Amino acid sequence: MALTGIQIFKLLPKTNCKECGVPTCLAFAMNLASGKAELDACPYVSDEARAQLAEASAPPIRPVAIGAGVRKLTVGGETVQYRHEKTFFNPTGLAALVSADTAEGDLAAKLKAWNALQFERVGLNLRPELIALKDAGDADSFAARAKQIAKTSEFNLILMSENIDAMKAAVEATAFKRPLIYAATEANADDFGALAKEKGLPLAVKADSVEALVPLTDKLTGMGLKDLVLDPGSREVKQSMEDMVAIRRASLKDLNRSVGFPTITFPCEMAANLDMEALIAATHVAKYGAIVVLSDFTGESLFPLLLERLNIFTDPQRPMTVTEGIYEIGTPDENSPVLVTTNFALTYFIVSGEIEASRVPAYLLIKDSEGLSVMTAWAAGKFSGDDVGMFVKKCGIADKVKHQELIIPGYAAAIAGDMEEELPGWTITVGPREAAHIAGFLKAR
Repeated sequence: MALTGIQIFKLLPKTNCKECGVPTCLAFAMNLASGKAELDACPYVSDEARAQLAEASAPPIRPVAIGAGVRKLTVGGETVQYRHEKTFFNPTGLAALVSADTAEGDLAAKLKAWNALQFERVGLNLRPELIALKDAGDADSFAARAKQIAKTSEFNLILMSENIDAMKAAVEATAFKRPLIYAATEANADDFGALAKEKGLPLAVKADSVEALVPLTDKLTGMGLKDLVLDPGSREVKQSMEDMVAIRRASLKDLNRSVGFPTITFPCEMAANLDMEALIAATHVAKYGAIVVLSDFTGESLFPLLLERLNIFTDPQRPMTVTEGIYEIGTPDENSPVLVTTNFALTYFIVSGEIEASRVPAYLLIKDSEGLSVMTAWAAGKFSGDDVGMFVKKCGIADKVKHQELIIPGYAAAIAGDMEEELPGWTITVGPREAAHIAGFLKAR
């Protein structure tokens, strides 16, 4: 049971050291009770108190790690109902469904095609993470296909079977990939719970309704299991959305720990074609599917979902940035032009795209501006002539070119004078105000 702010305060050191970011231990305790702070922020809490406070400081929706390797993911761990309240933390996992009776060669071809579905966006590699392997009634083929996926691909696994013997064989072959076991039901909760506990694996729980999930999760947590994923069993779009919202509200607003776990949804069982599946999946990415299972991965359906996921699970209070440094556009040489701009991701990709479109190889210097655009960074003093000039000196561009000309954004023309003072001998050229004019500007030089 969650503790109140006063109960938490009694367990804190009461030093009012302010190192947690708030002025008093009482204020920190209140933030901890409301889910607005984390216990690790207090450097002086005792081990004994930490153990007692673990329940109060845990997220209302438990974070669950699934898989291993480069496509490992964590689902759950959310603390707010709506993104504008704070942020959403752990992006929805995207899975494709495969039957265990798929031939080895056909599965190999699928894995190769699906692995190629990786998209670069604002410096990030967007890709799906999971394959849901469904038992077709043959325990040997289920284990063999599971092993093939685990051994020959980056994808992590959702193992789907109601047969405990088949599940044991598949888990034995893939335990190193930390698969999600799907699913414990009223009929097999004891066996599946024991297997998940023995192997230390996450376990999905399936029932016919949200209410029917509660006794199952209580039973499984009583067995010592903590990493659970919930499937309320709804396979109709309206009911599924109602269930997703009900689970999120019960865990966040009512602090109902029995449903305080991430969810899994199956658009593949709610539509007759992949286009409709993608539409349903889009609603679950927004509200509130932690894992979404499709019948297939194709570029035209997957790419929009990856972009939606990126937008929803990007902290709106923290701009997306690229790393400060020198970026080579094309194959620049010692005579190539040098441009500079801020590290706001959108600015970088627009500017670099226009440079590429010009077909003029160039060096693009990215100055850390705390993720602000050119005008905003200049107005905030994050893109001043002195700072940009100092960055140009230290970044090493002088070793790459034999000229001393730097092109600055037109919107930052005011910094030209200060830059000339900071960079004696350099010519500061004011470039276009709009990125769309960069290509013509470079071609005309």
